[in-house]
Amino acid sequence: MTGKTWAYEDFTEGASIDLGAKQVSAAEIVEFATEFDPQPMHLDEEAGKASILGGLAASGWHTCAIFMRMLCDAFLLDSTAQGAPGIDQVRWKKPVLAGDTLSGRTGVVARRLSKSRPQLGLVTFRSEMVNQRGERVFELENTVMFLTREAGA
Repeated sequence: MTGKTWAYEDFTEGASIDLGAKQVSAAEIVEFATEFDPQPMHLDEEAGKASILGGLAASGWHTCAIFMRMLCDAFLLDSTAQGAPGIDQVRWKKPVLAGDTLSGRTGVVARRLSKSRPQLGLVTFRSEMVNQRGERVFELENTVMFLTREAGA
């Protein structure tokens, strides 16, 4: 589907979309935490090691932001997306530590046209990120609204 704008019709139940990979550096963990989640385990390696996280760890909110960037780069910025009504579930399964490389994938679990706005489709995704050891560090389930191809033209 590369080279075209993703619309509601492009998302079929059971489809899986690769979101690529991203290495997480210590500097970006500290930068994000300094502004948004200044807990010690996100700011200092020694504090992270002393915590149950085992090292300098990304905030869960930082992990969400990394996922969102991966989703945008993979297809969302080249789509008819109209936003999302919310997130049904997000889980931080394991710490994301400085130096980890995260790989993401999302899958379509359901889709339907809006009853009140038939030019708008709702697509439910189940997403995950794993680290370089294949350990699941993040899970998310949410619905995104997309215009149909005809409405988006």
